[in-house]
Amino acid sequence: MTRRQFGPPRPARDAEHSVVYHNDSEFCCWPFLCGLWKTAEDHLVVGFMRNNCSYASPADVNHDNPERIKTKLTILRSEDRGRSWNSSRPTVLFDLGEVSEETIGNMPESYSGMPPIDFKDRNVLVASGALPDYFRPKSRAWVRVSTDGGRSWRQPILPPLVGLPSLSGHASALVRPDGVSLLFMTATSADGWTRRPVVYASVEDGSYWTFLSFMMPRSDDDDWAGDRAGGSLKYSAHRRYLPRPILLADGRILASLRCQRDPTSVFWTEIFESEDGGFTWRFVSRVNDWGAPGDLVQMKDGRIACVYGYRLPPYGVRARISEDDGRSWGSEIIIRDDGGSWDLGYPRVTEIEDGRLLVVYYMNRKDDSIFMGGGVRHIAQTIFTPA
Repeated sequence: MTRRQFGPPRPARDAEHSVVYHNDSEFCCWPFLCGLWKTAEDHLVVGFMRNNCSYASPADVNHDNPERIKTKLTILRSEDRGRSWNSSRPTVLFDLGEVSEETIGNMPESYSGMPPIDFKDRNVLVASGALPDYFRPKSRAWVRVSTDGGRSWRQPILPPLVGLPSLSGHASALVRPDGVSLLFMTATSADGWTRRPVVYASVEDGSYWTFLSFMMPRSDDDDWAGDRAGGSLKYSAHRRYLPRPILLADGRILASLRCQRDPTSVFWTEIFESEDGGFTWRFVSRVNDWGAPGDLVQMKDGRIACVYGYRLPPYGVRARISEDDGRSWGSEIIIRDDGGSWDLGYPRVTEIEDGRLLVVYYMNRKDDSIFMGGGVRHIAQTIFTPA
């Protein structure tokens, strides 16, 4: 613990805010779940969810509204490191509104018969999600792969459940030094109340992914099993889930995990590490007082940034920096604090040039002329210099 860790929050340095995608008739959200990739051409590809929203009543923005799952996973491209995006030409990667039980039942479980995948190729992008919705008792994870930097995508496949009642993907993948793709996902219990982070690994030259390890023992989840009184599955306490990994230069894997008492306010980010390629995991640190899920990036100078939504007033997006591989964290950086409600965050972060970070997140502004439990939910970004 250092004195700097408990210094007062400070504004982000040289912060440039801009809009990535905005539509007054749509609810846009969750880049954390959908992906942010750098291609071999140094292009950026970002994913997010969008669906129709009139902002006429509280039901329109309620996350338990059944219409919320009829959403389109959309991707945009930037060819200038986030200075501009092809927002007028969004590509729908997955239309969840067209998914039925029959659709899911007919999906293949492998890319058998297709060319092998070289996951060390920077133009290979791995996307994942959940059908028909995330973290439900019978959710099925799906995976799609692009081998040309996100210009085209193979058909979705379903990773095998191997005895798990439910599995949700959320665009969390990395490539191990041996070329194996690790896919980090969340398993959900049969009753839907317990979530558990899991690791899947690619086999047969990327033909499919299958179970590798649990990140947490079952007892860790069961400790919170009594915290389910009242509320819904989404608005309840969940111990640890939504893993997001990064690979360090020495081969260790760090992963952030979300811990939740109340998703509208009280949740935080913890860091775990594996020294054996994802087989076993141990606790490293707690990043913050409040704020999750936290996305990670290791900068070229070795520092690690963790960026997260902040759902207590003043609502916004914040970050912390570690100079010792995640063991301790500096004082909080306020990226922005002009949110209109708790309904924001879920960021993705990348370093676009030495010492300069780009963060993409969903946002609603308190000064928006359209206001329903917050302003119009849209995709925004900030470029800043952590210091």
